[in-house]
Amino acid sequence: MKTLTLQTPEVDLVYDVHAPTAAEAGHRPLFMIGQPMCADGFTTLASYFPDRKVITYDPRGLGRSVRKDGRTDSLPEVQARDVRDIVDALGLGPVDMFASSGGAVTALALVAAYPDVVTTLVAHEPPLVALLPDAEAARRATAACQEAYQKNGWGAGMAAFIAMISWRGEFTDDYFAQPAPDPAAFGMPAEDDGSRDDPLLSDRSAAVTAFRPDADALRAAPTRVVIAVGEESAETLTARTSVATAELLGGPPAVFPSHHGGFLGEEMGQAGQPEAFARRLREILDA
Repeated sequence: MKTLTLQTPEVDLVYDVHAPTAAEAGHRPLFMIGQPMCADGFTTLASYFPDRKVITYDPRGLGRSVRKDGRTDSLPEVQARDVRDIVDALGLGPVDMFASSGGAVTALALVAAYPDVVTTLVAHEPPLVALLPDAEAARRATAACQEAYQKNGWGAGMAAFIAMISWRGEFTDDYFAQPAPDPAAFGMPAEDDGSRDDPLLSDRSAAVTAFRPDADALRAAPTRVVIAVGEESAETLTARTSVATAELLGGPPAVFPSHHGGFLGEEMGQAGQPEAFARRLREILDA
């Protein structure tokens, strides 16, 4: 693996290039992106593609990619430009792309704005809250997580977040009538360390969940766009946003093994089924 840095006036973008250990056999490079997940979250998944050059990166302001513009927001259009710039710097385009969570939102913005960069995009569980029929209630639930974080710290905020993303179906009065979850029930610390800069629990990710993809541009692009959803995610928030995104683009989502983090090994403490996940991803990319 080679680690490189693309320096711009706004940010130093750090990315990793995993050289193939087997014959490339003409496969396109595979770019893997997340948000707020960084490159290290794709270590296991990348290992299942020894016949491809795999690129992973840290989005601006996260991990090793240090911002110099004084901003903290995560705008999908800006992140999309960053990814395009890395592909251009490597001279590898067009690439195939696997993008998960907020990274899938970035990828949809990328294909809409720069349609010649990606040949096949697999966008896994993009959290596009604005597309839900209960979008207002979903935004209220998200705001409650942020409020818990601002009032009581990371443990309280993360416990509220886990309760939110585990809820199945629309956010009803029953959801909002629940007592605040106990951080200890999820193995979270109850004490407050005073920090308020978590990229997931603060308002830094607001532009990601509020993003509305340009459906016309995505349909017109030469890129094959596949929206993916985990088989264990049924009726949770990101499963519902995946279905809504797929419907926006005119078809059902592709079902993948496991859950929202189904491609993970032990990197983040919530392992999925990475071997089966990689097999399904390869099946779609090679189709």
